[in-house]
Amino acid sequence: MHRPSWTNITKKQAASRIACPASPAGMQADGRGCFGFFPFAGSCKMKAFSRYMARLSDVMAGLSALILGAMALLILTEIILWNTLEKTTLIADEYSAYGLAAITFLGAGYCLKERGHIRITLVLSLLPDLPARIISALATALTTIFMGYLWWYLFLLVRSSLHYHSTSGTLTNTVLWIPQGLMLLGATCFLLQLAATTCDTLQAIRTGKRVL
Repeated sequence: MHRPSWTNITKKQAASRIACPASPAGMQADGRGCFGFFPFAGSCKMKAFSRYMARLSDVMAGLSALILGAMALLILTEIILWNTLEKTTLIADEYSAYGLAAITFLGAGYCLKERGHIRITLVLSLLPDLPARIISALATALTTIFMGYLWWYLFLLVRSSLHYHSTSGTLTNTVLWIPQGLMLLGATCFLLQLAATTCDTLQAIRTGKRVL
């Protein structure tokens, strides 16, 4: 006796489809979505990854705001001391530079999530919707690859500073792996946010959802 086709699916496939009912038509919830050329791009796992990275980017933005506030307080202290007592902290310029480098990387993921990065859309605005979405996905993927290259050399920089016990060579003799480590932390979160955004833009080719 011929059995209906819906009985031929495995229990694992059925469970995954129940857990992810919002998957676009034609995209399997077991991870072979997004036209098959980017595994897991349309799956529940990738949607959960995107949500997790959005929350992590918010945390990194909060940390960036705290460092920015500390920088402002340090500079204000330097100004007050110099104008009242003609004294100086001797560290305001150096530590403000460290803070600037740190917040640049720590806030990059949040800026991407909130579509705050500058994008040149002159060519995209002249194209039909589908080719524009495809180009956006490819550009985001290439940016992720480039950021991975940058992350690797930043990691090597931090590892070198740890190995050789590098210091700033200034009066403070600051251990350099600490500010560099904050940069690496921000770069890691930015790289992961780029990866999540790449998956979102690939899925948007089919769904038409605005990502960037």
